[in-house]
Amino acid sequence: MDSLTQIVLGAACGEAVLGKKIGNKALFFGAIGGTIPDLDVFIGNLIYNNEIDAMLFHRGFMHSILFSVFASLFLGWLSFKIYNSGKYLNTTNQKNWICLWFLALFTHPILDCFTPYGTQLFAPFYSYRVAFNNIAVVDPAYTFPFLVCMIALMFFNRASKQRQFLLKLGIGISSVYMLFTLGNKLYIDLIFKKSLKENSISFSRFSSQPAIFNNILWYGIAETESDYFVADHSLFDTKNRFLNFRKIPKKRDLKAIQFDDIKNLAWFSNNYYSVYQINENEYQYNDLRYPLLDTNNPNSSVFSFLLFKDENRLNMKSFQPKFESLGDMMYSLWLRIKGI
Repeated sequence: MDSLTQIVLGAACGEAVLGKKIGNKALFFGAIGGTIPDLDVFIGNLIYNNEIDAMLFHRGFMHSILFSVFASLFLGWLSFKIYNSGKYLNTTNQKNWICLWFLALFTHPILDCFTPYGTQLFAPFYSYRVAFNNIAVVDPAYTFPFLVCMIALMFFNRASKQRQFLLKLGIGISSVYMLFTLGNKLYIDLIFKKSLKENSISFSRFSSQPAIFNNILWYGIAETESDYFVADHSLFDTKNRFLNFRKIPKKRDLKAIQFDDIKNLAWFSNNYYSVYQINENEYQYNDLRYPLLDTNNPNSSVFSFLLFKDENRLNMKSFQPKFESLGDMMYSLWLRIKGI
């Protein structure tokens, strides 16, 4: 999920493990731990000259169980050596610090698994990207109450019952909301499947996910032999069905057999993608797991890349989405959430 949410969750882990012993400093160290896995964005850009490789590095090894284990052992040992001196001597032990770092590091990729992006939890042994698709990468309903509780508890004594209550409240509210999104996902998948059958769409597979910032408006995509069909549905719609299906051709102006980069991008997109040729050397790659900006334009995916030939392989740069303003886009999202 977004960086702020991961900081809040990491801080909660720090508080749960060492809050009673070191107070607000536990929040600080936990927040750092909750941030570390996403440093793979910067590390990928340092390691790779190719932007495709750098993007695929994100949510890879640094989001794995193995990384959480080894990083927590090292950071726990280091933190204890640095902290266990002077007036703080013997106030904590190495096991406390290892536990703090492990929880902060490990809950980060676990939380990411609930989003549509995909997380290589079992890297480097298994490249499967875990994605439950039940919550958006940014969802204020999950983050805001949790954040308020974490800020509020900072003003209480580290051993106070109010501080413990606020920690449990923040974790409890966010966890209950997460359970709601999981139930919502099961319901949405059920009605999406029924909607496809009612529209006589013979699909081989389908996927659904919530739109950004909420869990009310959902986007679905189904694959057939030659096309994809996409639609959206708000829980506030008058009918409990996906009604506005649009067909997107399976465009493959570049094929995986031509470039391994297309094969890798297809893996990244769970094979929900299209490639359109723009000119002799440039192509637009659309990740169709994500909604269209313009429902009348099948080539307006919100998550697109501009591909270009770079020596004997492909490289990419971000495709600039075309909309009048962020405010207009948010207003359109709000209108659709309210239902039709």
